[in-house]
Parts: sequence; structure tokens; C-alpha cells
Amino acid sequence: MGFNCGIVGLPNVGKSTIFNAITQAGLAQAENFPFCTIEPNIGVVPVPDERVDKLAELENPKKVTFTSMNFVDIAGLVRGASKGEGLGNKFLSHIREVDAIAHVVRCFEDDDVVHVEGRIDPVSDIETITAELALRDIDTVQKAQHRDQKLARGNDKLAKAAMPMYEELLALLDEGKVARLYEPATDTLKTAFRELYLLTAKPVLYVANVAEDDVPDGGPMVERVREVAAKEGAEVVVISGRIEEELAEMPADDRAEFLADLGLKESGLNQLIRKGYRLLGLITYLTAGPKEVRAWTVPKGTKAPQAAAVIHTDFERGFIRAETISFENFVACGSEQKAKEAGKMRIEGKEYVVQDGDVMHYLFNV
Repeated sequence: MGFNCGIVGLPNVGKSTIFNAITQAGLAQAENFPFCTIEPNIGVVPVPDERVDKLAELENPKKVTFTSMNFVDIAGLVRGASKGEGLGNKFLSHIREVDAIAHVVRCFEDDDVVHVEGRIDPVSDIETITAELALRDIDTVQKAQHRDQKLARGNDKLAKAAMPMYEELLALLDEGKVARLYEPATDTLKTAFRELYLLTAKPVLYVANVAEDDVPDGGPMVERVREVAAKEGAEVVVISGRIEEELAEMPADDRAEFLADLGLKESGLNQLIRKGYRLLGLITYLTAGPKEVRAWTVPKGTKAPQAAAVIHTDFERGFIRAETISFENFVACGSEQKAKEAGKMRIEGKEYVVQDGDVMHYLFNV
């Protein structure tokens, strides 16, 4: 399991350039005019993981498989999108289908690349996109409220309980705030809130697209983006679309030196994945053997049988136990057998919560 991350932003902020670079797919057009991207392009990206590389060195398997994530390049939104401007209704429906939003914000000056609003102001750009998403959410909440008012008059308990939530959400959205700041009071309301599928309830990662000279920290415009993100509890990644383009085109062996020369420890892609995982509460566990070394992604807090199900549903249905070694112990011992001999293998049952970096072997019977 990976996750779907929708790349959004105003036209000409560098969305498709970044998408092309990080997916190395060349699928998305990148032209200097609005609405260049109409249908969303999807790039499936393997998630780099040094732990997988290390286990592959030890096991020398026939196959190595990384987990993956999907980047969805959604067309540039414009002011009025919530009312259908710029094919906005279609684009907003694409956003509804993703797990998280990577909001690309232009933080560079370039007279050759026009800005749809006629000036470079990252905070204003964020407010424009957020306002359009919030307007759509207001419409969604009002429709749910109208539906449940009828049910509440018929003494439906859930509908009655939801009425204050709708009022609180509408007040929050009317203030220009986002739905992810809302905390439902009960588990029942948490479920009702999730089932609204509000656009501003989705986790957001702001991607500050900067000039090459402004990496790794960014300039004053990025600081303004960080201020907005801090108020929302969002993450910020500083990326230069131009640098990511160059990285995508060069041999893998040259990338580390290129990054080091720029004072960067990792690529923009790695930053997006790392912060994206943290944003969604995802972890990776591993399986290792002579046939295959493989990474698997599950939500943090997943118990062993449910984690096993991502390999095959039979593993969950017939789960007996999980033989578990931490990645650190596996590497220190040098193999599964040596870890077992050293007493580093644990036998875990159905209630075990899988930890990031666990090397797992499942026993099951169907």
C-alpha cells in the first residue's frame, strides 16, 4: 500500500514540471499557459528505502521490490473554480479522490513564466486555492445539513447529533479556515465527518517551488509559506523544479555528488515521500529471503494480521503468528538465522502492532 498524493496549485507554479521530474515519466505537459493539464496524469513512484537496499545486500535475492506511491497531477485551479471556472468542478472532483494534497506554491521570480494572477505572492496563492476548496466544502456541508434536517424531524438520532457539527463546520469554513482543524466530539461524529469527504479536511503538504539559488532553505517567500503551514499544522517541502528536472535526467550514480554540491542531503522526491508518510501516519515493514526482499506500507498502529493482509488476504484469514526481527537486529546479526540464534527473533501474535522497520515472516494456515 502506498498512497495517492494529488499535486495542486494555480496554473504556472511548476506543478507539471515537478511531477515530470519526480516521476521521471514525462507524462505531464509543462507549458507556459493555463489549463495545460486537463485530465489528471498519474505517476507510480517507487519509494527509495536504504533498508531495502541493505537487506538486498545481505540476502542477494532474485527480486527486490520497493513500496510505491502515486502522484496525481491535477490541473491548475483558478479563482472561481468552485463555481465551475476553468473546468473547476471537474478538477475539484479529482482532488476528492486523493489521500493527501501536495500544494505547489510558486516562490520564485521569472519574467518568462507568466503568473495567472499577474504577481508573485505565495500567501495569496494559497488563500485562493484554499478559498475555492472551502467554498466547495460549504456546498457539501449545506447539502448534508439539508438532508439530515428532514431525517432529524423524523427522530433519526444520528441526524440530530450531526446538526451542531454542520453549524460548527460552516462557521469554521466561513471564517476562511480549513476543515482539518475541526475536532468531532464523539466517535459517531468522527465517522459522519469522514463520510463528508471534505476537500479541506485532507492532509496538506506545501511544496515551495524555489529558484535554484534558494535551495536548500528557501528565501523570504518560503518563510511566509511556513507561517501559513504552522497555523494549519501542515508540512512544508522546499523544492527547485529545475534541480529535480536535472536530477531526473542524470545517471543514478551521479545524483549524490550533485546533491552534495548544492548542499542538499536528499532529493525533493525523498522529501515529499518522507513528509508525506509522516503526514498520513504510514510506516513500512519488510520481508526478506532468497526469492525476494520487499517493502510493504501500512498505517501506523496496524496489527500483525491486518499487516499480513497487504501481502495476501489468506495471510490474515489463517494467521497463526509472526516471526519478527527489527531491521537493526537483522543487519547487526547478518541474517535471519543468525538473528534467531542470537535470540533477536520475536514471536508475535494477533494483537502485535507492527513497527516501522520490522522484518516479518508470517505463519498461517487456511
